[in-house]
Amino acid sequence: MSGRQRARETAVRMLFQWEMSKEPPETVKRLYWRSAGSAPGVRQAAEALFDGVLAQIEKIDPLIRRHAEHWRLERMSVVDRNILRLAIHEFLARDVSAKVVIHQAVEIAHRYSSADAGAFVNGVLDAVRKAIHPPQQDTG
Repeated sequence: MSGRQRARETAVRMLFQWEMSKEPPETVKRLYWRSAGSAPGVRQAAEALFDGVLAQIEKIDPLIRRHAEHWRLERMSVVDRNILRLAIHEFLARDVSAKVVIHQAVEIAHRYSSADAGAFVNGVLDAVRKAIHPPQQDTG
């Protein structure tokens, strides 16, 4: 597994812990790293993803609400919601291919969520991706 994939999985676990514990982000990071070991590069990347999601959450959550048909954000599984948040943060940051982000989000969903989570995550992320980065149209 690549360092980037490890960082994504770690960020999802930290987001889950943050949402469930209601602790401040700095406390979540301190408690997480107290019990988990990781290479310094993975730690830096995971914390950057975690912090990035939290900094953009007021922009991310409405995108999820708008594109998750028949699902209220509050009714989604905490794991799925945070996988979506992380991936959408990466879409907004535009530092990685949307296809790669979706593929790895689906893999994380398969690993940490229900049997149907991969398809759900894929569908929501594809709709969000199209809204954020619409396909280029020919003008000629």
